[in-house]
Amino acid sequence: MTETADPANHADRFTERQKGKLPDFLGLQWSEVRKGLVRGRFTVDERHMAPNGFLHAASVIALVDSACGYGCATSLPEGANGFTTVELKSNHLGTARDGTVTCEARLIHGGRTTQVWDAEAVHAETGKTIALFRCTQMVLYPKA
Repeated sequence: MTETADPANHADRFTERQKGKLPDFLGLQWSEVRKGLVRGRFTVDERHMAPNGFLHAASVIALVDSACGYGCATSLPEGANGFTTVELKSNHLGTARDGTVTCEARLIHGGRTTQVWDAEAVHAETGKTIALFRCTQMVLYPKA
């Protein structure tokens, strides 16, 4: 997945920034990273599995949480210099043993001090929802 010529799409920039970090290790790929919206995926393989042979919940959370974080970084209000997660919740509704897990994350609330993001992880081949995710980010500003 590569960034289009659209200058508002920062997918390539975030793919580069994640090199050597957990999202890179898990093979997370981004097709769209822009203000208020992020789309990504990973192809299921052994590194994503739990010992019981099913998709590890942490693999799914890594995808949706990274999507929300990248979206938050792209959607910061003027003057902000960062963010930190203050709450997250994930409801797991299904699994995958192969194929591709996709996600779409959307900004639900973009305030001066907080952002709330919702994301959905879907098994691309079956169309079934694997997880629903919501997180709240606290927006950070430089100290005076």
